[in-house]
Amino acid sequence: MKKTIQLSICSLALMLVLGCAQGDETVTDKSLQPCGDKPNCVSTVDTREDHNIAPFTLASDDVTMLQISEVALTLPGARMAELNADYARLESVSRIMRFVDDLELRIDGDQLIVRSESRVGYSDFGVNRKRAEALREALTNAGLIQ
Repeated sequence: MKKTIQLSICSLALMLVLGCAQGDETVTDKSLQPCGDKPNCVSTVDTREDHNIAPFTLASDDVTMLQISEVALTLPGARMAELNADYARLESVSRIMRFVDDLELRIDGDQLIVRSESRVGYSDFGVNRKRAEALREALTNAGLIQ
């Protein structure tokens, strides 16, 4: 009986540790950086074909990060992590495995810099590219980008 209780406590502790682990909890702004070598990231500033996504050109000088982030929050699993006048970081949580990806947005002149990257794993099977293109469609429909 005592061993069963000890095993149960150890199992519960292990599940809590594994369930909470999602990679780097102190995420820094990487919006202006190219992606790493893993195929789990896309960016408007990365020039390599496997990581590059086409530019997002703002519709006018009046477009704000608040407007952009409101649209971005409509993406599946999106939640706001950080927001200021020219930068936003959203976390997108996958439905089944609860993986966290970071979607970074930065206004730079008439451009919206977009970077979407998985925190864990090697390949994202195209999830971040699909997210970025879904954002493009939503922002276009909202009249915020050209």
